[in-house]
Amino acid sequence: MQPKLFIDGAWHDAAERGTIDVINPATERVFASIAAGTAADIDRAVAAAKRAGQGPWARTTGRERAAILRAIAAGIEAEKDRLARLEVEDNGKPLAEAEGDIADTIYCFNLYATYAEELEAKQGEQIAVPDDRFRTTIKYVPVGVAGLIVPWNYPLLMAAWIVAPALAAGCTLVLKPSEYTPITALALARICHDAGVPPGVVNVVTGLGRDAGAPLAAHPDVSKLAFTGSVPTGIAVATAAAKDVKSLSLELGGKSPIVVFDDADLEQVVEWVMFGIFWNQGQVCSATSRLIAQQGIAGPLVERLAAEAQRIKIGDGMGEGVQLGPLVSHQQYDKVLGYMETGKREATLVCGGGRPAGFNAGYFVEPTIFTNVPPSARIWNEEIFGPVLSVADFKTEDEALTLANTTEFGLAAAVMTKDLERAERVADRLEAGVVWINCSQPNFLEPPWGGMKKSGVGRELGTWGLMNFLEPKQITAYRSTDPWGWYLKDTKTG
Repeated sequence: MQPKLFIDGAWHDAAERGTIDVINPATERVFASIAAGTAADIDRAVAAAKRAGQGPWARTTGRERAAILRAIAAGIEAEKDRLARLEVEDNGKPLAEAEGDIADTIYCFNLYATYAEELEAKQGEQIAVPDDRFRTTIKYVPVGVAGLIVPWNYPLLMAAWIVAPALAAGCTLVLKPSEYTPITALALARICHDAGVPPGVVNVVTGLGRDAGAPLAAHPDVSKLAFTGSVPTGIAVATAAAKDVKSLSLELGGKSPIVVFDDADLEQVVEWVMFGIFWNQGQVCSATSRLIAQQGIAGPLVERLAAEAQRIKIGDGMGEGVQLGPLVSHQQYDKVLGYMETGKREATLVCGGGRPAGFNAGYFVEPTIFTNVPPSARIWNEEIFGPVLSVADFKTEDEALTLANTTEFGLAAAVMTKDLERAERVADRLEAGVVWINCSQPNFLEPPWGGMKKSGVGRELGTWGLMNFLEPKQITAYRSTDPWGWYLKDTKTG
């Protein structure tokens, strides 16, 4: 792969001609190089997006954009096996998980094609007002140039979550993928071009966050910013957006609780807790990393979880039957190992806690469980973003809710119990944008996705995701032949 940027419908060298190595986290070997974009490249990409937004793309109908979105979905479908393998190579996740991500990506583009068609039908809808001399209609216009900054844990899927609605709305965009996992974003650029996306509508600039992401967030011609990633970077993006009063959506971190009552089905709980913390190596913003178990079930549950965790097959994501791949980077590997060492001082290590035996290369860590974790512990309060589960117990429902809600995050939460009235009651009181009952992590693209507190601003997915890229415009027309009649009638005194 040549290290190029995709700007204005063509491939270009970075302005400073720098490159960044892309490393396979299972082998620690370089398998590709990408262009290291900088502020000059962002300027060129934003200018291209701005021109495209003022050209024929601005006059496309929802139906026309839907056809392009479906063509993108078909292009991804045609390359799904290759794209899944690329995700494994630069992210490290097991192949089966990557294949699921690509399938969801295809679904996402097709879903927003449907929403684009529905948007066309809504244009000019009439809104009732209390004076029949006036007719008020609503039109939905694209917000403008969108700057999209996506993370490394679901590289292509997270891009689709915001690229698809941006295109459905009629926006133009500059996409900045993570420097750790940029390969499928570049493939998406080519697929969009082949699907008929006009030059300048989709631009992809790779590079480091400080060199490409920060200039994109601060660019005065970007009207909309959508960022998914860490809280500190999200705050920096929000600060940049505030300076120009840009439209903003943030999907940030989490430290999600899963509350388990004594009456829950033990085997069902084991299945969902394992999935909630060890899927994607625990590198999931909504991972239910805090297990809050009632005292009657806590002991047996931890025993079963430890047994299952030690049976997880660890290895290169391309390996047969691998369930847990490496972490994405050396930086993430060091961070997670550091939290494991902290946890050993703060709580009781049940299993895991380090590098698995027999792995001499790759960013592999063991699935890890800590019990007796105090509410003040760092591993209880800070997002680790790795396969580390912290466990605390409780006696009463109120105590469980206090443990669950005493956090700066509010992305997701789960509750498990056979008492459905209690489940609904607890769900209502959990401070989270997404709550699961008797499960953890099922994610559909039609409902809204997003969090409270420091977990984010706004909502993605569904029609909520589409509205992120639209500005509703009110048009009110006076329908009387007497231009002053409405005023004189309301102000006349005799």
